[in-house]
Amino acid sequence: DAAPAGHVLTRRLFLTLLGSVYLCAFLSFWSQLDGLVGSNGISPASELLEQVRERHPHDYVQLLPSLCWLSSSDGFLHGLCATGTVLSVLLIAGIAPLPATAGLWVLYLSLVKIGPDFMSYQWDALLLETGFLAILLSPPSLLPGPTREAAPSPTVLLLLRLVLFKLMFFSGGVKLSSGDPSWWELSAMSFHYQTQPLPTWTSWWMHHLPGWFHQAEVMAMFAMELVVPWLIFAPRRRLRLAAWFPLVGLQLVIASTGNYGFFNLLSVTLCVTVLDDGALPLRLRQAWARLGGNAAARPRRWPAWLLAPAITTLLLLNLVPYARLIGDPNALPGPLVSLYRTCQPLSLANSYGLFAVMTTKRPELIIEGSRDGTTWQAYELPWKPGDPARRPRFVTPHMPRLDWQLWFAALSPYRERGWLLRFCERLLEASPEVRGLLDHDPFGDEPPRFVRILRYDYRFTRPGEGDTATGWWQRERIGPTVATLRRP
Repeated sequence: DAAPAGHVLTRRLFLTLLGSVYLCAFLSFWSQLDGLVGSNGISPASELLEQVRERHPHDYVQLLPSLCWLSSSDGFLHGLCATGTVLSVLLIAGIAPLPATAGLWVLYLSLVKIGPDFMSYQWDALLLETGFLAILLSPPSLLPGPTREAAPSPTVLLLLRLVLFKLMFFSGGVKLSSGDPSWWELSAMSFHYQTQPLPTWTSWWMHHLPGWFHQAEVMAMFAMELVVPWLIFAPRRRLRLAAWFPLVGLQLVIASTGNYGFFNLLSVTLCVTVLDDGALPLRLRQAWARLGGNAAARPRRWPAWLLAPAITTLLLLNLVPYARLIGDPNALPGPLVSLYRTCQPLSLANSYGLFAVMTTKRPELIIEGSRDGTTWQAYELPWKPGDPARRPRFVTPHMPRLDWQLWFAALSPYRERGWLLRFCERLLEASPEVRGLLDHDPFGDEPPRFVRILRYDYRFTRPGEGDTATGWWQRERIGPTVATLRRP
């Protein structure tokens, strides 16, 4: 607590990590773009934009804010990802942070809006909310340094801490408010490792730990999500560090036992805002001070006339998510609710809450093809469970969005997932772009005549159960064929 406070170095560390998150997000989506939203993909962006324009001819841009209204060609979409990659590298290097954060936010918002089937995860919204605040946090200088930039706005730092608080506290709050008995009975973690979207090989080991350990996990989780976050706002550094260590530790545990894309890195990035410069290692502070160079007479800072209205608006917008958690948002003034709805497409103030209801079984959709309607062969995706003998793997920080969506699709009637049938149609067409999302296509360039969707119940094998041929999963087919498609 005796070390001098300040947030200039902390801000640089935060922006560097945020640039790394953006880099992971853009590169990950770029590698899947053609198969997901390209012109020959599962859900072409051009078709979505055309539908929105037809249904809302007067306010389509407000409802779906995206640069893709300029063009939805595959080349333009690749250009957005390429530009986002370059700006991410600039932000990591500390070059032109303000233009970089502004550009990154606009680019990522543009991509999120054209891929609602695959870009609607909570961490996409979290990145947009964090990314917008990063614009207000960024120093205006093109080449900022210790003596060439003013201290960041304390209110913007408070808003970033509020985002972290929302992420953690809301996640605990929705688990209790959902009434799910597995959380109240402390049994949820005995299901989680097996039923989470994309398990890893470490999930198998965690799943087989004793029941008392999983109960202790639930209690520790509630402590870290409902109690520890209040220390984020503590006035003393040691109290804030008492929050920082368990919050970061929780993200490391999650990342080491499951695949959640860039979510854990983004959460750790937000945890940096809990710190100040004095909490960072002395050698890091000394190295940062040596980069100071010649001091500017008056470091550039955000003008108050621009920063104050933006901060005020964001503080007001955040009242709505809190009202939703603890009561009725309609009790708020009507103009505030209307403002929130107007700004909602920009993801400036979001609600969060992961695993409000724990899934206790693991249904999986297995997609098979056939040339004669008799002999069927399965398509394999890279990361979702398929072949029971295949070892679950780590893929973080890459976010395999089709693999993830198939987990959601198995939990609901297939007719509620229009993209699923379009995926099967692309397999019947042998679309090269969609086939690029697969790990194994048994039919090559000559497509099958039939594609069907089956539902299986998967569970981890038990220690000593079977042999190396049975692998990591046991599965049993449940119910009739979900759907069968035929090529004309």
